[in-house]
Amino acid sequence: MRFGIITMQREALIPSGMSVEEAMAYIATLDHADLARQLFSQGFNPIELGGDMALFLPQSFAPPTIERLAKLKEGSGVSYTVHLPLWSVEPSTPLAPVREGSVRALIDTIESTLVLEPEAYVLHATGALAAEFYQMNLPDLAKMFILRQFQSHARESLQTILNKTGIPSRQLAIETIEFPFDLTMELAEQLDLSVCLDTGHVLVGFSGPVGLFEALERCLPRLSEVHLHDGPWQGPERNIGYGKDHRPLGTGDLDVARLLDRLAEARYDGPIIFELTVEEALTSLEVIRSIRPDVLTPVGQ
Repeated sequence: MRFGIITMQREALIPSGMSVEEAMAYIATLDHADLARQLFSQGFNPIELGGDMALFLPQSFAPPTIERLAKLKEGSGVSYTVHLPLWSVEPSTPLAPVREGSVRALIDTIESTLVLEPEAYVLHATGALAAEFYQMNLPDLAKMFILRQFQSHARESLQTILNKTGIPSRQLAIETIEFPFDLTMELAEQLDLSVCLDTGHVLVGFSGPVGLFEALERCLPRLSEVHLHDGPWQGPERNIGYGKDHRPLGTGDLDVARLLDRLAEARYDGPIIFELTVEEALTSLEVIRSIRPDVLTPVGQ
């Protein structure tokens, strides 16, 4: 199995021990390609490029950086996935100008990285506004009516992204996020998309009253990426555990052995991306090594 990591590393993006002036100078010259190289050298592959880095670091996806990322791939064998922007982006909003701007931002990121041939483009099909309505205290019928509107707008946005970029529909992986799991899977099925199963999100209840292994079985035919992190299972009552996900393996309720065994049984060979710090990811790899050492593939193989 191939265990990767995100470039959205807090310590790299917001370094400690610096003055404000030093931090600003450091960030202004941060090289996304160099960061990817460092992560690869620590044993992670694929590397998930964070689209939100461009929000404050516009050089992260500028042509010179993309060229360096391409050279790194050619010279080292590293592969990439791209997590499309989610901050300030709401492709499912009923407000058309905001939705259209969000789609443009997502398309720009895809087009700038096409040369890297990412294994998957991971997308939050709905955003913070949809999540807010999802949590509102509304009658069930009214809530489902509203959420269906968000789903419909998301479907329109996703279709536009596919049409404008020309990428294969299965290269676009919609993630299990704070939106009903059934509606997310409907989107994937209607547009023949892939799915990114986020283990922590499901465990802490973001996707509704669905168990992780029930979600895994539903996702498997379309699974193109796994976001791997731990968290406490919130139970079928769907008591959402905000801030309790993105924990190292072994510190929550994720049955790591069962997950790895099922992925191996299904012959899953796609990216498994730690949405953790480097230190947490290395600790998590030790957990895997202690229970299923045979699934670890040395970098370069």
